[in-house]
Amino acid sequence: MWLGIGAEGSAKSDGLIRSLVPDGMRGVMLLQDRLKHSRIMLDEIFSQYGPDRTAVAWTGGKDSTVALWLWRGLLQEHGKFPPRAVNLDTGLKFPEILELRDRMTQEWDVTLHVQRPDIDLNVYPVAADKLTCCRDLKILPLQKAIDECGITALITGLRRDEHPNRTDRDYIEQRRNPDHVQVNPILDWTEMDVWACIMEHGLPYCSLYNVGYRSLGCMPCTLAPDQVQGDAERAGRDPEKERQMESLRSLGYF
Repeated sequence: MWLGIGAEGSAKSDGLIRSLVPDGMRGVMLLQDRLKHSRIMLDEIFSQYGPDRTAVAWTGGKDSTVALWLWRGLLQEHGKFPPRAVNLDTGLKFPEILELRDRMTQEWDVTLHVQRPDIDLNVYPVAADKLTCCRDLKILPLQKAIDECGITALITGLRRDEHPNRTDRDYIEQRRNPDHVQVNPILDWTEMDVWACIMEHGLPYCSLYNVGYRSLGCMPCTLAPDQVQGDAERAGRDPEKERQMESLRSLGYF
């Protein structure tokens, strides 16, 4: 299966990613516990909302890809295929992310709704004000997609340990404007859990992770690995935006 890396240098790339994966049976058993808990949660969502009103908020990043894989597998078992997904294309995403998105949409037979902002980026002051920019390019398009697609349950790849603002998040959250539930099936997973799952099950991932990126946002607000200071997973994200995560959440951000 295609893993987002070419034949050349694949051993080096694979080694870089595998360095994040815990060794030994303890890590494997922990991952199995995570998978079981996530599956139970998604089973409940399937029973309550069904596949037609449920979609995955799929960014093309590692976390939401795992969430999509979990939901896709469950639907396959129930004979309810294909999975629905929503992707927010701000016009500022890395080309590698878009390539992965388009290839996986075909390979995994995903019914994908790509939502773009109603904005001309040629004249828009990108990232001048981080709160306003995220609202215009991400939050408003997300709200529009949820409404137009009739989504009542939105599955995300949100994790508690990736940002201090997310430590108090719940597995299932009631969201407004428009009304829907946000489902966070890998909320208690760690970064290593995610990579262990990707490696063990051969899931596709963006090639940018192979060169040191750990968290992928829009290009203007994501630092190159050699510019990142600090060891936090999201240390490469724009610090001004990261400080305003609570405000973004109140506006409708994940």
